[in-house]
Amino acid sequence: MIISCAIIEDLAVAAEYLKKCCEKSGELEVKGHFTNVNDAAVFLNENIVDLLFLDVEMPGGPGFTLLDQIPFSPKVILTTSKADYAYNAFEYNVTDFLKKPFTYHRFLQAVKKVSTLLETVQPESSDDHIFIKTEGKLVRLNNEDVLYIESMGDYVRFVTKDRKYTVHNTIKNLEEKMNRKAFMKIHRSCIVNIQKVDNIRENVLFIRGVELPISKAHKADVIQRINII
Repeated sequence: MIISCAIIEDLAVAAEYLKKCCEKSGELEVKGHFTNVNDAAVFLNENIVDLLFLDVEMPGGPGFTLLDQIPFSPKVILTTSKADYAYNAFEYNVTDFLKKPFTYHRFLQAVKKVSTLLETVQPESSDDHIFIKTEGKLVRLNNEDVLYIESMGDYVRFVTKDRKYTVHNTIKNLEEKMNRKAFMKIHRSCIVNIQKVDNIRENVLFIRGVELPISKAHKADVIQRINII
């Protein structure tokens, strides 16, 4: 499993060391490096990563403020020269704390914690509901409440009538776990609740005004499942 990550660090030498540790491990893919909270927030509001290496003392405000500005909850490893952020780390459910300067061995220990947590983020399902792990807790979603599920790279987004939940998983994995009587895959990047389909036009399916593409590979199955006459 390759862990996607972003480095939020204003000191060039510290950021470069983190990048080298990531590359050496063979377990992490660095999606971006940012020297201030604002630039990181812009990127993370458009892109999802598994993990943030987050320096606490950053230009433009404390690193913790970034976690309040993004729409998902990545794992976080704090990187700082000070060790007096324990309370904040607890409040933000930080996975680990690397006190500068840290060794490569200590870096690997922190990454192992993240890897173990990510591997356990799997939904548990039943015929009429599914449990997903999001924001550090298990949330029950009844089948009837889920409109559709869309892929977001290494994540998926469960869309309900009230809100959206981002979970570390894949459409391929969910296809095997969801109740197949209630849900169907219409595209390699989308699963829909059959009962929530409003209409179909050519190769597009609509649920509450949202257009969802139907791939050629799945169109015949969609027509059969929707029971078009």
